[in-house]
Amino acid sequence: MRKPARGVARLLSGTGLAAALLLPTVVPAQATPAAGPPAADGKGQELPGMPSALAADADTVDCTPASREKAGKQDWSRQRLDLDRLHGYSTGAGVTVALIDTGVVPGAAGLAGRVTAEGAAAEDCVGHGTFLAGLIAGTGEGRARLTGVAPGAKILALRGTDTRGQASTTLVVAAVRAAIAAKAEVIAVGVALPRRDAELTRAVADAREAGALVVAAATPDPPRSGTDEIPARTYWPAGEPGVLSVADMMPAGVRPDNALATGGIDLAAPGAGVVSGGPRGDGHYLGAGASVAAAYAAGAAAAVRAVRPDDSPDAVARRLTATAYPADIPQLDAYAAVTTVLNDSGDADGSAGAGRAADPVAVRDTSAADRATDRATLFVLLGTGGVLAVLWAAFALPRARARGWRPAGAGPSSGAPDEG
Repeated sequence: MRKPARGVARLLSGTGLAAALLLPTVVPAQATPAAGPPAADGKGQELPGMPSALAADADTVDCTPASREKAGKQDWSRQRLDLDRLHGYSTGAGVTVALIDTGVVPGAAGLAGRVTAEGAAAEDCVGHGTFLAGLIAGTGEGRARLTGVAPGAKILALRGTDTRGQASTTLVVAAVRAAIAAKAEVIAVGVALPRRDAELTRAVADAREAGALVVAAATPDPPRSGTDEIPARTYWPAGEPGVLSVADMMPAGVRPDNALATGGIDLAAPGAGVVSGGPRGDGHYLGAGASVAAAYAAGAAAAVRAVRPDDSPDAVARRLTATAYPADIPQLDAYAAVTTVLNDSGDADGSAGAGRAADPVAVRDTSAADRATDRATLFVLLGTGGVLAVLWAAFALPRARARGWRPAGAGPSSGAPDEG
């Protein structure tokens, strides 16, 4: 009976070995879902939304509560801007970015020691300004892949809104003047006003004369209701001459369906499903809108100014647009803005930009695939253990039977015929 047993053992061993070799390659292929359209929700992460303003007609003001959730991975926007590579060339060190929004809490997670704020600007009931500050200069609070575009830059917090986040022309003008006095190299305006104002026009012109690049949201963040009834119009200060007007885009490189219509946009940047922190606690939020895109562009401007301090505001703006991904609205490429060599006419040198994609790159939502891969890994481990058990049984059982089920090395049992 030994020869048939050995034949069965060889058969089982060969089958088990083939299964062990094939299993790791087959399972992940089945576990990975078909690629679909990119998700604009922070790669599937369930986080509370960060409002740009609070209800203006409420009897009491309830500030945005601290988030109890933390992001588990880098969102699509940071991948799109190639921040990991950018920071090998510039972190915006030595540059001050004046942020005009709802205020910034100086001690917020990831911003401690990087924010200058006085009076009302040091409070942020809405949380929106602190959220934007994290995108510009946040350190990620131990999460290196959730840093801002220019984590070496400083933030000068200025208020352009009231406590509830309602924009005010008077406050924006005063904030621009304060940024000029503080010698900020970049002025980021997260609010957009529906009417032009002579004082604001003069303040922006003075800022440019003082050497500051003004970066502004092309539109207000859209209201929760439909925007179809809101006609296209120019918003301010984005519409002022020399101001870099920035609009929001989705992972696929298109503007959101509910985006307010406007013209004269200079640049598009990530503005949907973007992850950052808030003024209270160390949790994370999802933010969206042209203000988010403007913050990213302001961070990129700081990164450029850190390595090219002698460039004029117009030269920095031209660099940001000339090195952007080509599209109907040029799409911000922070890494290329810092590293690309421009020719005498201010255009990108083709040889320097050869390594950059010619078309917009959409980052696929991998959260479902990540979970499927984890399950597949567990299944592979369990399956491999089962295969090894089969191999051991195929090897050991025939030999145990041949020994009469006696332990290996044991002598003949009493009463058993001696083969001698």
